[in-house]
Amino acid sequence: MTTQKKVARRKLSLLELASDLGNVSKDCRMMGCSRQQFYEIRRNFQTYGAEGLIDRLPGAKGPHPNRVSAEIETAILRHALAHPCHGPMRVAHELMLKDNDVPPSFEAQGATIDAVLSDNGREFCGREDRHPYKLFLQLEGIEHKRTRVNRPQSNGIVERLHRTFLDEHFRVEGRKALFETIEEKQIVLDQYLVEDNTKRLHQGRGMNGRTPVIAFIDGIRKEDAPQPKPTKKAA
Repeated sequence: MTTQKKVARRKLSLLELASDLGNVSKDCRMMGCSRQQFYEIRRNFQTYGAEGLIDRLPGAKGPHPNRVSAEIETAILRHALAHPCHGPMRVAHELMLKDNDVPPSFEAQGATIDAVLSDNGREFCGREDRHPYKLFLQLEGIEHKRTRVNRPQSNGIVERLHRTFLDEHFRVEGRKALFETIEEKQIVLDQYLVEDNTKRLHQGRGMNGRTPVIAFIDGIRKEDAPQPKPTKKAA
């Protein structure tokens, strides 16, 4: 049996198992594929029949479209050679720690992050031993606090900041350029954040016309300043 026929047989087994189970998600977990792949296979089968299960399109010519940049590839190889027992998830987490902007920025000012507050979204919450965000906080020794359910105002400042980013950056840049990759969006967002944090004068609560960087440094100095001792009144 050729490789193409083996692949086609596996795709057919995927569709048959989903029909028997009546549950696409469970089928995908058992067969080791994504829901997107499943629906694409089913659509091809419904359109072209058995021939739709055969991969007729050639693979990507030249560099693979999902290939990482040369810098990331070099960093992965360097880490793998130094730590040959680390698996792919461990390597990814270690590289994320080395390339994270927030903790180094705080450390440069002599400040530490004791806790973070987030909502209960899946991007922030999950199993302690698997979720990337939870693992990152554990490695950094940062406590994770969550807002109360149905109380979005608990994190209102952040919600308002997201609205500002949406109105003043994403919607504006979306009209000016067509971004084909997340990396392209990230470059433009990083440029906006530098401008917003270091040059724009904010009028939000407690800002008093300062830039976020100045407000951050002033807050550290205020906490580090020696507090006056209370004076005792004469009897």
